[in-house]
Amino acid sequence: MLHRLVGDLMTTAVVSVRRDLGFKDIVQNLTEHDITAVPVVDDQGRPIGVVSEADLLRRQESQADPGGHLSATHLLPAESAKAHALTAGELMTSPAVTARPEWSVVEAARAMARHHVKRLPVVDDLGLLVGIVSRDDLLHVFLRRDIAIQEEITTDV
Repeated sequence: MLHRLVGDLMTTAVVSVRRDLGFKDIVQNLTEHDITAVPVVDDQGRPIGVVSEADLLRRQESQADPGGHLSATHLLPAESAKAHALTAGELMTSPAVTARPEWSVVEAARAMARHHVKRLPVVDDLGLLVGIVSRDDLLHVFLRRDIAIQEEITTDV
């Protein structure tokens, strides 16, 4: 199980956005595709960052409370820039922490833990986006049927 590769587990039909896409369009993409984050790519298709629901909510939480019930949130300088962001390039967390298709589940899990991220855009040798792998994808390794695990072990031994 531990030698399963990211390339076997990643989603290859990746929804990505360009840096100039606006806030509402990003939210629309997340909702339409039932995802919680989206890689931001440059003109060549290389990941440069990721916009997550947390990034989007950070912008919203800094807005004035229409009901006047909550006091303004005090933000650090870096968070303040995101609080006024309008585009993916301004909202994204960057640089993008990426994985490679040939990485093991263990390598991907360690990268996620080390960088405190929930997903990794997967890139090829040229740095182009070829997939995305999430914590959920990595955990699915443990949900395989016993017969599938047995067959894998038998084949490998």
